[in-house]
Amino acid sequence: MNAAERRIKITHLLTQSQKPLSATTLAAQCGVSRQIIVGDVALLRAGGLSVLATPRGYILETAVVPPIHTERRVVCRHSDDRLLEELYTVVDLGGALIDVTVEHSVYGQICAPLHIFSRYDADMLCEKLKKTAVRPLCDLTGGIHLHTLRAPNEPTLDRVIKGLQEKGFLLTDEK
Repeated sequence: MNAAERRIKITHLLTQSQKPLSATTLAAQCGVSRQIIVGDVALLRAGGLSVLATPRGYILETAVVPPIHTERRVVCRHSDDRLLEELYTVVDLGGALIDVTVEHSVYGQICAPLHIFSRYDADMLCEKLKKTAVRPLCDLTGGIHLHTLRAPNEPTLDRVIKGLQEKGFLLTDEK
């Protein structure tokens, strides 16, 4: 299969999948290396396909956006040892963490997709951070970061934000 056929196959696999697909999984399906898949995904993105990279693999953006939801951005602060607690707080109260954003002194705003919808997703992110010895983005800013939170409705989103506030994760004027 040539490169164009491979990218068509990757698009088809992502369209048909109900869950994220890792580059390794896609590579095995296409008979190429993981690095070739990473390049193919970059080319698909450049061509306009909304492919998101999550801690569990690639997924099409349309596959993760619920038909009805509400979102809000919040400013949080915590140390590394409370990262998992923050993630669990959001998902346990019915919300999702869509992304994380930090303000870097040289690069400006840096935003990364998270797509944390469950404790499993949270565990996979933290495991990947630990396994790769990569530091969370909030390390660049003394623990201060923004999240886009998503929930099925306003009362659920309010409950998530209240939970974060009660645990001291939200950065407010008083802090």
